[in-house]
Amino acid sequence: MQRYFSNIKEGNEYLLSNDDAYHIKKVMRMKIYDKIEIVDNKKVYLCEIISFEPVKAKVIKEINEIHDNKHQIIIVQSLVNENKMDLILQKGTELGMTSFYGYKAINSVVKENDKSDKKIIRWQKIVKEASEQSKRNDIPNIDGIIDIKGLCEVKADLKIILSVKEKSNTLKKVLQKNSMCDTMIIVIGPEGGFEDSEENKLIENGFIPTTLGNRVLRTETASIACLSMINYEWMV
Repeated sequence: MQRYFSNIKEGNEYLLSNDDAYHIKKVMRMKIYDKIEIVDNKKVYLCEIISFEPVKAKVIKEINEIHDNKHQIIIVQSLVNENKMDLILQKGTELGMTSFYGYKAINSVVKENDKSDKKIIRWQKIVKEASEQSKRNDIPNIDGIIDIKGLCEVKADLKIILSVKEKSNTLKKVLQKNSMCDTMIIVIGPEGGFEDSEENKLIENGFIPTTLGNRVLRTETASIACLSMINYEWMV
């Protein structure tokens, strides 16, 4: 059953956004009285469509879902091109990330510019759609684009930098040593890798250099591999 997010409620009825209305009418080709799920403030409701102009859905009942994600996972991805970033956001959402920053790494191919606000709006749309597809009852926060100074100031119980120089301190070892942490932040480098000064600065500010294994992964593969390992180890 298709899932949508809405917090616009009139009595027992939800109003859907224009994007969701288009998806319901033109993509899914739904009809009056078709059932959908609506998420509001992490609560899931079974609803039926009662109007198309505008698209409204009436609550039938609340759906009880058990969500036991005990860890907040912040992904910090060095800026990459649009197609790669779309993939990282989609799969990161599916695999349980809770917050996201774009990072202005020294070697980032893509640079922050006057289109950054539009970029963030696009990212928000991508994680919303991925949350609906993967049946999440929340949407990851898009916290904007950050530089190294701001990154060093982000608070988390566990701070990780994925390092190609690190050979022995695996992600598995780090997760096993820190299984009780509530919040973790993971920094993923650009195609050209971190500059030594950049990596050292992060390590000086509490980030643990961590390896995903012997192979050097593409930047868009690293976040997927990392989150998959976290899911396996912690079942987030």
